[in-house]
Amino acid sequence: MKKIAVDAMGGDNAPQAIVEGVNQALAEFEDIEIELYGDETKIREYLTVSERVTIKHTDEKIDSDDEPAKAVRRKKKASMVLGAQAVKQKEAQALISAGNTGALLAAGLFVVGRIKGIDRPGLMSTLPTVDGSGFDMLDLGANAENTAHHLHQYAVLGSFYAENVRGLARPRVGLLNNGTEDTKGDPLRKEAYSLLAADASLNFVGNIEARELMNGAADVVVADGFTGNAVLKTMEGTGMSIVEVLKSAIKTGGAKAKLGAFFLKDSLYNLRDLMDYSSAGGAVLFGLKAPVVKCHGSSDAKSVYYTIKQVRTMLETDVISQLTEVFASEEE
Repeated sequence: MKKIAVDAMGGDNAPQAIVEGVNQALAEFEDIEIELYGDETKIREYLTVSERVTIKHTDEKIDSDDEPAKAVRRKKKASMVLGAQAVKQKEAQALISAGNTGALLAAGLFVVGRIKGIDRPGLMSTLPTVDGSGFDMLDLGANAENTAHHLHQYAVLGSFYAENVRGLARPRVGLLNNGTEDTKGDPLRKEAYSLLAADASLNFVGNIEARELMNGAADVVVADGFTGNAVLKTMEGTGMSIVEVLKSAIKTGGAKAKLGAFFLKDSLYNLRDLMDYSSAGGAVLFGLKAPVVKCHGSSDAKSVYYTIKQVRTMLETDVISQLTEVFASEEE
């Protein structure tokens, strides 16, 4: 049985969306148990009773405007912190939260702890491509500044995840840069390129430009945290803007536009689904001693369900233990 700790109070739509997503996951997967951390009265309002779910009551939570590190240190009884402590103490195998991203990163690092040999765990998510296969990208904002050595480790981490969790044989690894030539980029990118090219264990395909990301140019894309976060937010904003522009054009375009939209309905739904990567799960703080996964702050029940499904796969493939062994052997 796989036991997952879930912060029921984190996110814009908590606890309703979190608990409803948990209900869906419990109905779908018979090999998981869920520990919900938060206000018991509010949680029970939405919870479907199951012998595989328990509630750990607490009135305290970390708010979106709390200073992350201070909140984790001072709010010892916060739902997110209690979940992280449960993972540390082996009472749960993984932690999911849609709450304050910085606080979750701090809880992951300071409470759960990083794998020996990994300097800086990276925030990684599976993002959409035109053909629907998707690509894994990190770091998406766990670290504002990185060295070339960090980027090399991200390539190893991302490749390991793509191979063991997503089932890709010899995943193609690309370095996000401002050109495809090996001479492009600032000193950080040039040094990282040399490290990646020299690592025979990686299927390194060279530099990748941002405009090629959704065309499936690589299965794993490596970036520093500042750049990766900017790219992620740009993709999110562009996707939402495209959908809103189409809606506006249909509403204001008169009868012809509405008739055209009727005949294109299936194609428009496919476009919406393509830009929605919630079915890939949440963003993994990869490189910790256990899975710690961040749902989007505005996650609905569907997103929470898919994040639980993602964590279940991580536990089923035992990817963290395998990763620990890899880095332990490298340390030796």
